[in-house]
Amino acid sequence: MADDGPAEDYPTEIEENLNDFESSLSTVQNMVQTLASVSRSDNLLKLDPLDQAKLDLLSAYALNSMFWMYLVTQGVNPKDHAIKQELDRIRTYMNKVKEITDKRKAARLDKDAASRFVRNALWDAEDKKRKDSTEHPRRGKHIRFS
Repeated sequence: MADDGPAEDYPTEIEENLNDFESSLSTVQNMVQTLASVSRSDNLLKLDPLDQAKLDLLSAYALNSMFWMYLVTQGVNPKDHAIKQELDRIRTYMNKVKEITDKRKAARLDKDAASRFVRNALWDAEDKKRKDSTEHPRRGKHIRFS
């Protein structure tokens, strides 16, 4: 990057940061070219609706984040720009999709098994009385020896 222009255009302390930024920018450019080369409709047909929503939200968030960075490079404060509200709106939808995903992963109750468990775990006085009398027929009767 130092060979791209005169050294007095920017402070030498930020040269490493600029080199990192340039390599990150080329990585993003390669990813965008890869995504653009593949037909979007082919990808969407393979996904279920929830995954389609995730892909759309991710794409919108990435695009708006890049616009945020562009505004910063142009000296515009993005916090005062409408892009902030757009990013907040996308985050809201991302949280909704996350809630739906979490609900899908949550444990489900097997009602039949739960009712059997509860039925067998509860003590029933009538069942206990019948069970005791069949097991010990002389129980409760005193025999007198004289």
